[in-house]
Amino acid sequence: MNGLRPAGTTVTGPVAVIGFAVTGQAVARVLGAMGVEVVAVEDAPIPARRAAARELGVELVTAPDADELAATVGRCELVVVSPGVPPRHPVFALARADRLVSEIELAWRISPIPIVAVTGTNGKTTVTDLVTAMLVGSGVRAEASGNIGRPLIATVTAGEAAVAVAEVSSFQLALSSSFRPRVAAWLNVAENHLDWHRSFDDYVAAKARIWANQDDTDVALANIDDAVVLAAARRSRARVVTFGSTGDGYRLEGTRLVAPDGTLLATSGDLVRDLPHDRLNALAALATALEAGASPDGCRQALRVTAPPAHRLTHVATVDGVEYYDDSKATTPAAVAAAVQGFASVVLILGGRNKGLDLSEVRRAVEGTPGLRVRGVVAIGEAAADVAAVFAHDYEVAIAGSMGEAVSAAAGLARPGDSVLLSPACASFDSYESYEARGDDFTAAARGLAARAVAPRVGA
Repeated sequence: MNGLRPAGTTVTGPVAVIGFAVTGQAVARVLGAMGVEVVAVEDAPIPARRAAARELGVELVTAPDADELAATVGRCELVVVSPGVPPRHPVFALARADRLVSEIELAWRISPIPIVAVTGTNGKTTVTDLVTAMLVGSGVRAEASGNIGRPLIATVTAGEAAVAVAEVSSFQLALSSSFRPRVAAWLNVAENHLDWHRSFDDYVAAKARIWANQDDTDVALANIDDAVVLAAARRSRARVVTFGSTGDGYRLEGTRLVAPDGTLLATSGDLVRDLPHDRLNALAALATALEAGASPDGCRQALRVTAPPAHRLTHVATVDGVEYYDDSKATTPAAVAAAVQGFASVVLILGGRNKGLDLSEVRRAVEGTPGLRVRGVVAIGEAAADVAAVFAHDYEVAIAGSMGEAVSAAAGLARPGDSVLLSPACASFDSYESYEARGDDFTAAARGLAARAVAPRVGA
């Protein structure tokens, strides 16, 4: 890949970091090493964050009122907002818009290496993983960063990678002004994070910023099957390359994954797992990696050994002829729609904290999936009543107060040959610290059910 370098903006400080968890601490560590004064603002000053501030020599402002926050950000050159900071935080009203930046924007400004970026409502972690493996397999020192791996700012300044492959979110892109990846892929878009963005249009506009600063020396990779993504790509100044099930770009031809010139790149037999959406993710990764300088052989080898990340349709147990799958990462109706492709009969575990989305989309999605039978639905979390209302009357529905109860209820609804699928369509933060913790709880419950099913009965 050609070595496009950023403008090399000098940061003189001071810099305010809003939110002092993993990302905020990475920003402080990098800027501190550059001799830049950092002030951290933390509304939840737990002991570990206080300790990190002392270790890094950072002034920590805890739970400031409006006047103290205004004074803090007012004296700073930049205000770096961590991804977990909600849009209702007063910093958005108090800081000048031209001073508010995301961590990926700051990383771009100081990065000495080119960046490959991946965004999308679904599949971006899987694709980022694959692209990184493909580049590494081709002899390129690449590292996965952003929402996967360590923060982008840490990767681009560590001196270890020649290319940073960044999974980037709409939150981060919304607060970017000059971020310019050399190769940028937008996989798909569906309603998501409407508890953060003001509208779906606002969410789309944030995603589109991945291409906002590119020119015709850069590559914008767009899903030809997604009309919204394709329209945004055509408005960009980049060289647009498409991928998908149609068109003359990178495309699927049955079980074949082919290049724009028709060259066979891989087949479905090269994939570690071959569910319908796995092929499209693999194609998107191939397109991105090859445009970023990977070799076809390096890409093919990576496909053969790189498994999908955990909590994405991960098979965790078989009990009495019923398969159990952890798809805890599916936090939107669109993700559930992708998950159920290829299944014949399922019991769905749905619910959690709704992100302002229309959960009736889940029902429309599963009813629109050819050959799929929904045996029943188990509703969990804050959105349990809403989920139950969506599926009432025509489906067997159970409401569970815990994941253990949910798995037991699903087992009662399932029949041999069915699959129980935790694919919640909601965030996890009503009951868990992360979707990973939710998936781990489901896995433990399913495996516990399996262990009890094979345990010998006392007196047998």
